[in-house]
Amino acid sequence: MNNAQPHPLDPLTADELAAGRAVLETRGLLTETTRFPQVLPVEPDKATVLAGGPADRRIQFTLLDTATGQAADVVVSVTAGEVLSHEKCTDGQPAYLFEEYALAEAITKASPEWQAAMHRRGLGDRIDQAFCAPLAPGHFGRADETGRVIRSLTFLREDDTDNPWSHPVEGLLVHLDLTEQRVLRIEDDGEVPVPADSGRYGHHSARTTLKPIEITQPEGPSFQVDGSEVKWEGWQLRVGFNAREGLTLHQLSFQDRSVLYRASVPEMVVPYGDTAASRFWISYFDAGEYLLGKNGNSLRLGCDCLGVIHYFDAFLADDHGYPVQVPNAICMHEEDYGILWKHTDLDGNAEVRRSRRLVISSISTIGNYDYGFFWYLYLDGTIEVEAKATGIVFAGAGPSGVPQPHASEIAPGLFAPVHQHLFCARLDFAVDGQRNSVYEVDTVGVPTGDDNPYGNAFTWRAKELRTEKEAQRHAKPATARVWEVRSTEHTNRLGAPTAYQLVPRPSATLMAQPESSVHKRATFATNHLWVTPYAPDERFPAGDRPGAHPGGAGLSAWTAGDRSISDTDVVLWHVFGPTHIPRPEDWPVMPVDYSGFTLRPYGFFDRNPALDLPSSATGHCHE
Repeated sequence: MNNAQPHPLDPLTADELAAGRAVLETRGLLTETTRFPQVLPVEPDKATVLAGGPADRRIQFTLLDTATGQAADVVVSVTAGEVLSHEKCTDGQPAYLFEEYALAEAITKASPEWQAAMHRRGLGDRIDQAFCAPLAPGHFGRADETGRVIRSLTFLREDDTDNPWSHPVEGLLVHLDLTEQRVLRIEDDGEVPVPADSGRYGHHSARTTLKPIEITQPEGPSFQVDGSEVKWEGWQLRVGFNAREGLTLHQLSFQDRSVLYRASVPEMVVPYGDTAASRFWISYFDAGEYLLGKNGNSLRLGCDCLGVIHYFDAFLADDHGYPVQVPNAICMHEEDYGILWKHTDLDGNAEVRRSRRLVISSISTIGNYDYGFFWYLYLDGTIEVEAKATGIVFAGAGPSGVPQPHASEIAPGLFAPVHQHLFCARLDFAVDGQRNSVYEVDTVGVPTGDDNPYGNAFTWRAKELRTEKEAQRHAKPATARVWEVRSTEHTNRLGAPTAYQLVPRPSATLMAQPESSVHKRATFATNHLWVTPYAPDERFPAGDRPGAHPGGAGLSAWTAGDRSISDTDVVLWHVFGPTHIPRPEDWPVMPVDYSGFTLRPYGFFDRNPALDLPSSATGHCHE
């Protein structure tokens, strides 16, 4: 691909990031105290992209003056070398800087009040072993929390290699003002001993019974890659990555027919259900407050990915706005996935075709948790999205053997609060074009009577969701509920609209009460489904800056007008994810907890699109 003229949807390059920063510097917008909490590509107008024309390459820089706490969003045209807009940030705080984590720990450890609290607990000789974990504060309208605030909890380590999350100093909470670089106040409550159980997990004796599994493709993979463009077995798409969302997919089509214009997981909230003073306020917005992409891993062959791998690097901006490379930020490979279809005829002859999927994945580590985002494309036109939560559960301390109503004991004296991981996918559909309508389809029983004389009948009912408020919906496993995105312009050979279905997996929505702060800030998580008409500035379901935001932004604000979503360019927002009551088996490192959903064709094709798959290369099916 000619890097001098990138595709409009290509990720940002190091040269573009450097050029954009240079424009800001030339215009006198940078000082010694300027930092860059968030730097994102500004995607071009959809009509321009679909028309195939060249587009202006633009970057949105969020600038934070650490001396004053003031922030602004500045859009730069890299193509023209100009500043296009400069707007002061109002409600909410930009994402945290990496350097602010170290700053929070330094302020905490320098505090005489914190030191006194450690001494009061008999931990004065272990101050050097303390790990001060900085956490987003939520929003509670406190008079002294009007600026850039963060909270810090304290944990201990046996040495620099120890897992600090296993040794919480219960009841010690520090409130910090990052702009003024001072402690606002300290809460020091209780005399709970620090749990002694080891949290080490990487040095256990390894079993020797597992035999190697080797994944080989002697003729190479079946996909082709040209820059950000990928082609694989009828699929065509572009792969992207940015600092906030991490992995993004663009212009997905199958057999030269459009399915999705853009797909990502732009937000997730992790609300905790514990009433303890040290934890009731915890509700991480891992994309909006911490940046999933900026915390992305460099993936390793044989560990994160197995097989014949293609990696995509990513280029992001650091706290000072300079480009940094994330090698192997995205992993792509093929996987065998068992049987796709099979039939044995009356003469005992079997026809079998094996399934295969293209896997596109990234992994981000936010503090104690690790999140994997996996997009699977299948040979029959199905798309599956899977989020994998692993890492280390967040814990506090308490008397061993004494039950707590909001936290489970996972090791002696170590209690992990109940919490949720609620992801929100943004799915900009384009089923056979940009004009679509959305239907809710339920399977229903038929009452015994004239229409069901034998009591065995059931059927399905489809209802169009015509406005935004009608489309605020919950999944309903008892009726096998799905949501169907239908083309309003194309039909199949049976005369029915071509369509794709969103098939949810059973999961809870936000458990917090409507009066709670997190309910106001994460209203998007109160429904499994939202539908909006496409708007280019509606990207993040909790709003542009959920950090320290009072609430009411994002989906709840956009849908208040109850716009029409019939026969138009629709965006579906799907909430999914686990509700976690931690268990001893989650300690000291948690086995993967899987969640996700499926997008499957429904009348999009006239018949099974995988009829042309070859039989097994070994010929065993025909012996």
